Parts: sequence; C-alpha cells; structure tokens
Amino acid sequence: MASQIVRRLARSRLDGILSSSSPNPSFFNRSFSSESNLIRATLFPGDGIGPEIAESVKQVFRTADVPIEWEEHYVGTEIDPRTQSFLTWESLESVRQNKVGLKGPMATPIGKGHRSLNLTLRKELNLYANVRPCYSLPGYKTKYDDVNLVTIRENTEGEYSGLEHQVVRGVVESLKIITRQASLRVAEYAFYYAKAHGRERVSAIHKANIMQKTDGLFLKCCREVAEKYPEIVYEEVVIDNCCMMLVKNPALFDVLVMPNLYGDIISDLCAGLIGGLGLTPSCNIGEGGIALAEAVHGSAPDIAGKNLANPTALLLSAVTMLRHLELHDKADRIQDAVLKTIAEGKYRTGDLGGNSKTTEFTKAICDHL
Repeated sequence: MASQIVRRLARSRLDGILSSSSPNPSFFNRSFSSESNLIRATLFPGDGIGPEIAESVKQVFRTADVPIEWEEHYVGTEIDPRTQSFLTWESLESVRQNKVGLKGPMATPIGKGHRSLNLTLRKELNLYANVRPCYSLPGYKTKYDDVNLVTIRENTEGEYSGLEHQVVRGVVESLKIITRQASLRVAEYAFYYAKAHGRERVSAIHKANIMQKTDGLFLKCCREVAEKYPEIVYEEVVIDNCCMMLVKNPALFDVLVMPNLYGDIISDLCAGLIGGLGLTPSCNIGEGGIALAEAVHGSAPDIAGKNLANPTALLLSAVTMLRHLELHDKADRIQDAVLKTIAEGKYRTGDLGGNSKTTEFTKAICDHL
C-alpha cells in the first residue's frame, strides 16, 4: 500500500507540471518585480470564503519562502462597460501582463446586463483548456482508492457560447458552437499533455451519435491529432456511457478530453470520486503562455467570515501554478505538507469530517513545512 501511495504521488506531481504541458512555454516572459527576483502573479481572492482561503495560500507561501509577489485584484461593485461584468479591465490586463495568476471562488452578482465572472475570464483571456487532475488522497477514504485521471475541457465555446434567443413566445433557441480551430487546439493540448506526463490513453468524450455535425466535427479533429501521437492509445466514449464507466471503475480512464458542457459535468463527477471540489485542483491554460489556476468550488457565503472554510483546493491549485513556473521544489514541499496534514487526520475542516478552523488547518500545513 505504501509503495502504491508513493507511485501515485509521484505521478500526481508530474500531472501538475503545467510548464511543459504547453508546446510553447513562456516562463522567461514572466513579470518580475523591478526591485527583487520575485515573480509577479495576479491574485483574485474572490468573494464569500475566497479572501480567507486566499490568506491561507499567502501564509503557506510565506512559510515556504515562495518567490511570489502578489498583485491583488477584487471583484468590482459596478459593471465595467469595457468587460460588461464586475471584473475590471485593469484586472484582466494584470493577468495578460503577468501571464500567471490564482483565482479564488467568484459568485456572479444577481442582476441583468453583465456576464458571468468566470465566463468573462475565459473569453477575455482566451483560456481555452481547463485542466483538472483528480487523484485519490492518501489517508482520506472515499469509495474509490486508486483514482488517477485528468480531465481536459474545451473552455471557450459549445453550449456555453452564450448565444440564445427567443424564436416566438414559448420557443427559445440556444446555439451550440463547435469550431475546427478550437477543437484542434484542445485536442492537441490533450495529446501533448498525455505524452509529456507519461499518460498512455486519451479518451474523447462526445455525443456524436445524436449531434452528428457538432460533436462529429470535434471527433474528426481529435482523430486528426491522434494520428500524430501513435504512442498514445486513442478511444471515443459516448458521454452517458462515460459517466457510467467512471462510477463503476474510474481506473478505466487516463486523460479525458471533451467539449465545454460535457467537461463541466464530467470534471465535477470526477471530483466527487476523490472527495469533492474542495480537494480538486484546477488550472486554465490560455494562448500566449497564460496560466490561471483556480479553486472551482463555490464561494460558500453561508460560512464566509466564520473561519470554517477548507483551503485545500486553492492550495493545490496554487501548487499547479508553481509547477507552471518551474518552481518544482516549492510545489513538492507544499503539496506534501497539505497531503500529510489531511492524512494525519488531526487537523481537518468540517467538510473533511473534522472540526478544525481554517487557521488551525493552515497552521498545521505550515508546521509540516
């Protein structure tokens, strides 16, 4: 059992190395502080529990002497007409300039005339691939012991293109957009990722038996890319069958690539296999070398400010950011400290079956550093 854990952790560390997961890594184009060797990174603390778990990340980074200088940006209180959302143009420019960032949970305020905050980030920064490694955590028991897979979701089109209109009263159309350019781009990323991280299989998830033109185009692009990677096993799985197979035996899958809506569903399903979104790291990859890591769970306003939030997802997402920056030693130390704290079981937040406060859990991680 111990050897299995070591192998799994070694492989999960590889899966976090996002610096080599893009064919054109641009680490040397990062922004550095003019007065030091610190790497400047954009931080969106978010709202709800976001500022609390962002503070945990900052505390852990300070303890581990991570050479990061945070440039913080917050969700605005009024719509910025340049972005049509509560995210300001300046905050988006910060990510474009720094090319790396970390985002806490953001809840789009209820109202009209503005875009979803997360959709704004994806569209404006062209974050075309969402990467979520899902692996079982040693010492934290779920129904599955050996989950080790990666979902790669096309992030810019599909049913989430936001193109809806009313034809006549009582009849509404929503357009699903699939393009060759976006499909080839995410397929290329998935196969390159698999090769770079020693993965053996890529599964394209689809519903082309019903949506023959849209999902058919997506599969055609995946097949085209697969021909360039003969060392990688390629298969195609219908979305509903994929869900059943994941629940029965997640070990059947390695890397899964899929259009936007399917990726939204499947990535959350996979998070459930390992204990939930509170334990799942995520990173968005954009053109030009941009990487925006994020916690994908909600902002949990019901427990905001109560020192009850679990910072694990944001911490592990921050680890993927460090690997993208090729700070592998720092990433290893922080990931090990997080996993050891959870495995020991002495300090766990309420969602992990414990009764520790956010600050107590964070301190325990820092003590392991």
